[in-house]
Amino acid sequence: MNCPFCRSAETRVVDSRSTDDGTAIRRRRLCPSCSQRFTTVETMSMLVVKRSGVVEPFSREKVVAGVRKACQGRPVGEDDLALLAQQVEDQLRSTGQAAIASHDVGLAILGPLRILDEVAYLRFASVYRSFESLADFEAEITLLRAAAPDDAPLDLRSPRGGTSTTQTRTS
Repeated sequence: MNCPFCRSAETRVVDSRSTDDGTAIRRRRLCPSCSQRFTTVETMSMLVVKRSGVVEPFSREKVVAGVRKACQGRPVGEDDLALLAQQVEDQLRSTGQAAIASHDVGLAILGPLRILDEVAYLRFASVYRSFESLADFEAEITLLRAAAPDDAPLDLRSPRGGTSTTQTRTS
């Protein structure tokens, strides 16, 4: 690390602390040449490797933008989207890998999105998994119903995923 004051390449770390959210390390440094102190912040960069081979930095904003499309018209707020993006980032960082495949990012989104809103989950999964027919949707709905708790049957027509109170009328 070069000193920002005298450009000396020799600096010494005096103190290191983790930031409050734990995503960075703050280091207090001392330059032996000019005796000036300065602070550096080190963050772990996480890269996403796309199918095409292009590598780009992970972006919570891109996660939120993608999920926002799936949640359009659903009772999901911006705070919910921000929390979901944080959960996705935490899950990906916990792997300890510096480069994550874009496929893994999509898988990390599906879990929290399913809990947040099942209809948005189906929308996102249909694009992410490239559903091609009604049978793909039916298979996914069958999996959702099978995974639902016994005491709360899953009805995808209901906004909260519980039992629906819709009545059918025949003539």
